[in-house]
Amino acid sequence: MKKFIESLVNAWKIDELRNKIVLTLGMLVVYRFGAQVTLPGIDATKLQNLSTQTDQGIGWLINVFTGGAFSQASVFALGIMPYISASIVVQLMGIAIPYLQKLQKDGESGRKKINQITRWLTIGITLLQGPGYIYNLYKQLPADAFLLGFSSFGFLFSSVIILTTGTIFAMWLGEKITDKGIGNGISLLIMVGILARLPQAFIQEFSSRVTENNGGPMLIVLEVIIWLLIIIACILLTMAVRKIPVQYARRTTAGDFEQDMMGGNRQWIPLKLNASGVMPIIFAQAIMFIPAAVAGLSSSDAAQTITTSFQNIFGWQYNLVFALLIIIFTYFYTAITVPTNKMADDLKRSGGFIPGIRPGVETGDYLDKIMSLLTFPGSLFLALIAVFPAIAVSLIGVQQGWAMFYGGTSLLIMVGVAIDTIQQVNAYLLNKHYDGLMKSGKNRKAVA
Repeated sequence: MKKFIESLVNAWKIDELRNKIVLTLGMLVVYRFGAQVTLPGIDATKLQNLSTQTDQGIGWLINVFTGGAFSQASVFALGIMPYISASIVVQLMGIAIPYLQKLQKDGESGRKKINQITRWLTIGITLLQGPGYIYNLYKQLPADAFLLGFSSFGFLFSSVIILTTGTIFAMWLGEKITDKGIGNGISLLIMVGILARLPQAFIQEFSSRVTENNGGPMLIVLEVIIWLLIIIACILLTMAVRKIPVQYARRTTAGDFEQDMMGGNRQWIPLKLNASGVMPIIFAQAIMFIPAAVAGLSSSDAAQTITTSFQNIFGWQYNLVFALLIIIFTYFYTAITVPTNKMADDLKRSGGFIPGIRPGVETGDYLDKIMSLLTFPGSLFLALIAVFPAIAVSLIGVQQGWAMFYGGTSLLIMVGVAIDTIQQVNAYLLNKHYDGLMKSGKNRKAVA
């Protein structure tokens, strides 16, 4: 703890880092403030039905990722998720569309064009999701909650424009945090929205255990210990890598004589146990919305059974299919994001090789084999963490709101973003130390 406090003090002493931290915190405050601003034309005192819709199940999950803005009928009700959806679509389309493949290879200019395409696609997705959200308000809220009229075109049009503007503004905040602040802005916005729900979930669980005498304080302590162990497991999953040793030829020159000395420089290629991050869970959750939506179009008994099963995110049917989809998408996303053949080509061009493996095709095959072996336990571990909230509800009997922090996307995002931000702060601290050494060197030279 002492070392951690000293690191915070040292970070605050660096002017550039301090300014970045203050800017980041300020923009996060702006985002949280906007999440509490209700859409014009809606009576904020009559949102009880909307809050009830997001108390559990899929509605609760959507509300978590928007930081409570969904249940507040806020100007940020759609949150940053349309931008996430657009980014995923562009990334996946990059596999099939040659133009996007070319942009990915064009360096900084290509990255800027891809970002511009993502922004325009975000606007399109928001314009499609906006009317759906307004329709949900019509279904959930009483008629007198709409101050401009229940079916006013003016309210519908203005609300969709405001929701789209809110998403664009949230996207702008995230990009500014990434460029001028500390950490990944989009990820920080999502993490702050998730953390905003954590105190309320814990208070409700504490009240249920202690006030209602449903297990008592000791069970709360046990739950917190299990929660901390799961966080440690998520950290291990995020940080675990397999280091593939690599050797480079060291070339020495003496006059016209050149000699290659093998084994001069030793490095390694870090292959992550979970190279796909939380994306398989996000893909799987998107797919899991489809069966209930399709079955809801029919009134048959079978359709009603499917709807009930897939709307209960803590049921065994839902979680079994959910876990299988996560394993499948982990292999899929790892295959498209870890280009082992390109890694092998780059290694060959730079004069490196894996001991005992021929450069080129054999190196690519070797890396692909290792990546496949890593992906299997990684996908199982990821699926286990994703379904652990349902396990916690079944075995320990925790409330659903608190159980959602026992795993799944919420916990993995919090852990991943926290690790990434801490690593960036550490990089600034190391750079400051390096600058100090350089200044000392200059002073010694001046004295000489």
